[in-house]
Amino acid sequence: MKRTYTPKKKDIQRCWYLVDAKDKILGRLAAKIALILRGKHKPIFTPHLDTGDGVIVINAAKIKVTGRKLQQKVYRRYSGYPGGLREVSLATMLDKKPTVVVKLAVQRMLPKGPIGRNLIKKLKVYSDDKHYHTAQHPVVLEV
Repeated sequence: MKRTYTPKKKDIQRCWYLVDAKDKILGRLAAKIALILRGKHKPIFTPHLDTGDGVIVINAAKIKVTGRKLQQKVYRRYSGYPGGLREVSLATMLDKKPTVVVKLAVQRMLPKGPIGRNLIKKLKVYSDDKHYHTAQHPVVLEV
């Protein structure tokens, strides 16, 4: 009788990837990063376990979007109070907080719940080409 293989904690080998976001399309980049964070690129992928790797994104300020998303895409948050709806366009977000744009795009592609909250901690985003993770020996990933 064959049994389903479930990886143990000692079987999961983690790696760090370095992604350069310069002139990349936001959605396509976020989908690839979410796949790596989740661990779907590995043969030992299990939906209820964190088998993924870490990702470092540099040059987040130089990301591209297609169409008229710069004017039309809106980030909304609500405080819970009357009149507490805040809306910010993508163009404004890219000027003020480009790292948040990439992080939100990836976070919204990950599962909701405890696994998703742990996965997003392995994503490090920087607006320029400097990062502080040389000790992790990141492998350059072409997207």
